[in-house]
Amino acid sequence: MVKIKKFVKDKNIGKEKKPVAGALPASAVKSKKAYNSLRGMHDILPREEKYWKTCFHSAENLAEHFQFGRIETPILEEAGLFVRSIGRGTDVVDKEMYIFEDNDGDKVCLRPEATASVVRAFINHGMFNYPQPVKVWYWGQMFRHDRPQAGRYRQFHQVGFENFGDKDPAADAELILIAYNIYKDLGVPVEIHINSIGNLEERGRYRAELLNYYRGRRAYLCDDCKARLSKNPLRLLDCKETQCQPIKEEAPQIIDWLGEESKKHFMRVLEYLDELAIPYILRSSLVRGLDYYTNTVFEVYPITGEGTAQSALGGGGRYDLLVEEMGGRPTPAVGMALGIERSISVWKQYNDTNKIEMPVKRAEVFFAQLGEQARSRTMKIINDMRKSGLKVGFNFFKNSLKSQLELANNHKIPFAVILGQKEVQDGTAIIRDMESGVQEIVDQKKVESVIKKKLNKA
Repeated sequence: MVKIKKFVKDKNIGKEKKPVAGALPASAVKSKKAYNSLRGMHDILPREEKYWKTCFHSAENLAEHFQFGRIETPILEEAGLFVRSIGRGTDVVDKEMYIFEDNDGDKVCLRPEATASVVRAFINHGMFNYPQPVKVWYWGQMFRHDRPQAGRYRQFHQVGFENFGDKDPAADAELILIAYNIYKDLGVPVEIHINSIGNLEERGRYRAELLNYYRGRRAYLCDDCKARLSKNPLRLLDCKETQCQPIKEEAPQIIDWLGEESKKHFMRVLEYLDELAIPYILRSSLVRGLDYYTNTVFEVYPITGEGTAQSALGGGGRYDLLVEEMGGRPTPAVGMALGIERSISVWKQYNDTNKIEMPVKRAEVFFAQLGEQARSRTMKIINDMRKSGLKVGFNFFKNSLKSQLELANNHKIPFAVILGQKEVQDGTAIIRDMESGVQEIVDQKKVESVIKKKLNKA
């Protein structure tokens, strides 16, 4: 039943309304639409900066320590680059890529991952001629039209490391070590799931055996797996559907089809992990979701209170044939990438569960000012101190000296520098010890040296 609201007579009805001075006529007023971010996209706000900055610096420091140089490739690439490298029949190519035609009629896409872009850059710039191996790392945005989940978005960030020219198992282990150390720096316990998928010939023999096994159980498969039987049989082992798990668990293991060389390489990688005390699990169903991998493949999983989580934080492996397949010289290569949003989400959950507080980098000196001239002078002093190494706090929005000092006190900043009209005229400043309340007057030119002395930084 529709409820009709009781009509209340407006006393102003029928009376002429005088226009408000400066008001727009009613015909000129339009409703304003409030826009939201697209589904699967997200904003990164200033309060999240501490997490992003910590992740970036951990990756940056490890890259420098292990001698990886920074590389940046365009977000927009030719669509064929990823179709050729990742492969048709994969979820990324068939379902998730953002592909469109630009104004020139070229088919382009937003990159769904960065390895293919880095390989393209390696070939384009003749990096075969660089001293080998060529080790690069990147940090950037990727795009996949996937179903959004907690910590997973359609626009997301990855940090990745790639090694070109080194076929030794040590290169595989080095990348696993870097991935492990990133989470160790964050304080998040993880373990490595690892497998070997061998070379093309070995994989061909295994593929035939896998097809034979799954065809006999076709009636019990999900629709996606039925399609994978003809398109890309190895992707059968990627399936996450509940009904397919018992079948996958009993499937033939690729390790039984590896030749001596592939087995030797894989065992040497595991020996490195043992020596490095990196926890790992041998997982025979692990094949990764991209076609270009050969031999070693691995994924990184967080360890929670209930055990190992179901969703990987990232992974990687060898792709010894990809550079040649994309038009370059035969070049062994290995790489890995980690999802930043997913990693930060797990990091927060881990900290909340274990009541771990992130260390806060507080300012060491707070500049308080009173009056327009003092604000101008304070801004100059702060700018002059930019390279001092001191962490400086200030708030030009607050005009009250009391409110500024309360702000310094709330943030537990040990010292405050106070400037008013008299200090501007005298060329002096007041330095206040926020704990004891003791104040002293110093020359403005000596503020930096006096504060450093008080902080034992002189």
